[in-house]
Amino acid sequence: MPIIYANQGEENIVRKIGGSPEVKRHLEDLGFTPGAVVTVVSSLGGNLIVRVKESRIALDKELAGKVMI
Repeated sequence: MPIIYANQGEENIVRKIGGSPEVKRHLEDLGFTPGAVVTVVSSLGGNLIVRVKESRIALDKELAGKVMI
């Protein structure tokens, strides 16, 4: 399921990254790799702030929909 449906504050594991090769590369550069632990810090209108590898990353709804947990 896409990370946009994850509960706030709950740790999840990235299972798969979708999208074009460029989008996949961009998300992987940000730390969203299969097996990585991610936590949704906050959500507003489908846009997320996610903690991954000791960093907080803001994702818009479109990018967040490509991160499967």
